[in-house]
Amino acid sequence: MRKVVFEVKSISKTYSGIKVLENVGFDIKEGEVHALVGENGAGKSTLIKIVAGVETPDKGGEIYFNGKLQTHLTPIKTMQMGLSVIYQDISMFPNLSVAENICIADAKGAFVDWNKVKEKAGKVLDSLGTKIDLNSRLGSLTIGKQQLVAIARALAFNAGVIIMDEPTSALSSSEVETLLSTINKLKKENVSIVYITHKLVEVFVVADRISVLRDGKVVSSDVMSNYTSEKLIHDMVGRELRFERENKRRKSDDILFETKSLTCEPYFRNISINLKKNEILGITGLVGAGRSEFAQTVYGLHKAQSGEVFLQGKKLKINKSYDAIRKGIAYLAEDRRSQSMFFGQNMIMNITVAAMYKLVNKFRLIKPNNEITITREFIEKLQIKPNRPYIKIENLSGGNQQKVIVGRWLNTDPKVLIVDEPTTGIDVSAKVEIHKILRNLAENGVGIILISSDLPEVLAISDRIVVMRNGNIVTEASSMESTQESILEHGIMG
Repeated sequence: MRKVVFEVKSISKTYSGIKVLENVGFDIKEGEVHALVGENGAGKSTLIKIVAGVETPDKGGEIYFNGKLQTHLTPIKTMQMGLSVIYQDISMFPNLSVAENICIADAKGAFVDWNKVKEKAGKVLDSLGTKIDLNSRLGSLTIGKQQLVAIARALAFNAGVIIMDEPTSALSSSEVETLLSTINKLKKENVSIVYITHKLVEVFVVADRISVLRDGKVVSSDVMSNYTSEKLIHDMVGRELRFERENKRRKSDDILFETKSLTCEPYFRNISINLKKNEILGITGLVGAGRSEFAQTVYGLHKAQSGEVFLQGKKLKINKSYDAIRKGIAYLAEDRRSQSMFFGQNMIMNITVAAMYKLVNKFRLIKPNNEITITREFIEKLQIKPNRPYIKIENLSGGNQQKVIVGRWLNTDPKVLIVDEPTTGIDVSAKVEIHKILRNLAENGVGIILISSDLPEVLAISDRIVVMRNGNIVTEASSMESTQESILEHGIMG
């Protein structure tokens, strides 16, 4: 029987009188992958911060490592005792080399033995069975390779327990396969993995055990074989939740938005699409197909070399995003953390920032009451929780952060809303809520362009689906005529 290498007992955490964690117990055995799942706001992030020494638990909580009670944890102390956290945003040094990032803990004194640094980094990467140029600047690598470097750095710290927080949220399918293969190699070396993800398919591929957090409590914990996807979702949300195609389809022949032979090399070329009123148009394809760059060009972030854009039959000239916003085109970017959110700012600022013209009086001064009124309107309309306009956006769950960004663009009164991977990194319940919001918008006349790699999502809420490959449209069909297999075939083979 494998020994328990890490355990938390009776962990609670209270912020401003609100109980975020309550008597949480959790352990991991040697060479095991223990998946920790739950909705956004369930308490996963708070638990990991406590384990990593970033936050202090309420009195009564205990943390054990190799059977020894650990007190007064700090991030440095947790790393020294053999626990490493790989966060979703990969907290490393993009301007340093791969070797420097892996061996950063060995940097002591004024002189560095670069031969030893490269030798050690090379050995760690070899142990993972991966080849990465040690001299490459980390920021020049794909996110998938950066994840592998982060794992290598953890091993260079002699980590016996590695916590991976949403490790595949920005990876391509091939990079996901590489990461899961790497995790299996780590298991054979008796490294223990705490795996946190919203992608439940991965849980059933990689996990030995699963623990479910809901409302700050562990509601179930068992070996993976005793779970089904239905039971896992039920435990996460406390009720049955189905992710199904929509039967009632909106019907309209009025073309709301159109592009003709739009080209922006080297990303895409000759893209001609139309979007009808009350319609959700799905655009999908593999990473690198040119989907996001197409959206960004329509929104004015890239300049097209040729082609035309029409809104309600009128040709548009969009030189920058401000032009797009004022003409009725809004774009919800793929990476909300780096491209959409204003950290350190409250909900009020994050919702109203794109339409400040609504808030000023004749003297061009902002009217604070208008800010609050608009914010409360979208909090109620989108069911954002908690209902506290002054809360900073980083203190919201991922699903509620995304609702805030949706509220920002709805505040601009868009005719066309482009949403790029709108449910990445949010739980299944929040995903269903986002889908409901998009459907309601379409029913009320807003044209929706949905860009997504999540094929069940594309099939569930799109009316028509466009598949892109290598910057070109390879097929277009109604969602009812499409399957995951047919979409993948076109996306891979053209």
